[in-house]
Amino acid sequence: MEVDDYISSYPGEIQEILQEVRRRIHEAVPGAGEKTSYRIPTFTLDGKYFVYMAAWKKHLSVYPVPAGMEQELAPYLAAKGTLRFMFDKPIPYELIAEVAKRLAGNRR
Repeated sequence: MEVDDYISSYPGEIQEILQEVRRRIHEAVPGAGEKTSYRIPTFTLDGKYFVYMAAWKKHLSVYPVPAGMEQELAPYLAAKGTLRFMFDKPIPYELIAEVAKRLAGNRR
């Protein structure tokens, strides 16, 4: 399954959120690649993953959680290594981009 296939399998409003998250990750991490791994979109740098995203019934999850951002991310921590963004609340795209940037920086 390709990332486009994954995104297109969701209703329109969720597709828009996923596309915007995808766009923000690519903007924050120029040169990032993408593929599916574990059946969810995975963003890579130099062939190694740095962040995953997955849509669920009521929320978007982003994995893993970067060290050093615990305070900023506290409202979104769902489980160890998981951020949860509810679809019925504004999605903090800039924060997700910062998470991706931080995680990608850890891979370099």
